[in-house]
Amino acid sequence: MKKFLIAAGALVSALSANAALAEDDTIKVGVLHSLSGTMAISETTLKDTVLMMIDEQNKAGGLLGKQLEAVVVDPASDWPLFAEKARELIEIEGVDVMFGCWTSVSRKSVLPVIEELASVPLFYPVQYEGEESSKFVFYTGAAPNQQAIPAVDYYLEELGVESFALLGTDYVYPRTTNTILEQYLLDAGIAAEDIFVNYTPFGHSDWQTIVSTVKDLSASGKKVGVISTINGDANVPFYKELANQGISAEDIPVVAFSVGEEELSGLDTGPLVGHLAAWNYFQSAEADVNDEFVETWQSFIGNDERVTNDPMEATYIGFKLWAQAVEAAGSETYADWRPEIYGMSVPNLTGGEATMLPNHHLTKPVLIGEIQDDGQFDIVSQTTEVPGDAWTDYLAASATRMSDWADSEVDCGNYDTETGECFGQNY
Repeated sequence: MKKFLIAAGALVSALSANAALAEDDTIKVGVLHSLSGTMAISETTLKDTVLMMIDEQNKAGGLLGKQLEAVVVDPASDWPLFAEKARELIEIEGVDVMFGCWTSVSRKSVLPVIEELASVPLFYPVQYEGEESSKFVFYTGAAPNQQAIPAVDYYLEELGVESFALLGTDYVYPRTTNTILEQYLLDAGIAAEDIFVNYTPFGHSDWQTIVSTVKDLSASGKKVGVISTINGDANVPFYKELANQGISAEDIPVVAFSVGEEELSGLDTGPLVGHLAAWNYFQSAEADVNDEFVETWQSFIGNDERVTNDPMEATYIGFKLWAQAVEAAGSETYADWRPEIYGMSVPNLTGGEATMLPNHHLTKPVLIGEIQDDGQFDIVSQTTEVPGDAWTDYLAASATRMSDWADSEVDCGNYDTETGECFGQNY
């Protein structure tokens, strides 16, 4: 019996040692995207994008001689569950980095967890409202000055829009973005009575009354334009109702901030031709690196009809920057590679470069695209790379704030340039 116990103990020790060795040879990547619920229409593709990037990195030898291992969870479009799943990824699964979230409410749910644990960062790949800069989040999607403000400028300068309908899903991103846009429009000389704002719940399906109201705005004789921050599967009935009421892009153009190629792939796009979207990437961008990305994606997913979109590019850029910073630091530990990532650049998919700024935002070009009948976009406007602002210049409370996580004299996400102090919570 004694020999048996000794042998059993030796076996357990050997298995534990092998498990520890295997873990030491692996870098764990947490994937925190909804695979069910209202946001699955958008987020499932981003989960697959991360898996593709991991597969490509492993084919190239991994990182630091280690293979990457994806740890995928499903927060199920349930905002409190995002926080629980983030904690699970960090404390139980032991991931080294996380890629995830779509809505700002999901990101805001995760923030207190990653700030508390202070060890694992999140790469967040979707346009958002700004007014935030966490030490533990890299915002690889657009800030308002990289999407919303340029879209309004396009309406004002190119289309002559004089009356605005700001339609959004009822949560923090649309509300904060529209607060910024309302002030921007007022400063641009648009009268308050020419700004109509409306919010609807996630998954909203009955758009008849709201679309009729927007249609009635044109009775004033002024050119009407819609700014859409509608998110998730509510976009499908919204665009169908536009078609039902015979609203064309020539009559009342819609510029969307959360509708791209993936969302359009499930629609009859014929009646939507000419409506707009503002992003930092479209699949139709003419660049060799983009052609390669699209080909790799379609091969990985096993479908040469699958489209790409802006949050996929933001995921791609974030992953590339993370991998490059880890290699430069010689360590997958966040505290080691964080200083390396500031000022680091990788190619974007439109032919330029994306640079990570000390405020944890990127430099990004701004693209305006018109919907085509094949579900792709004709790029009608493109800027050079624009640095992302964590804090908007168009709200009085934010105009004096800045973020700099590389400058040891600042070292916070909410520095007031007038008082010379950081304030409130650290993001």
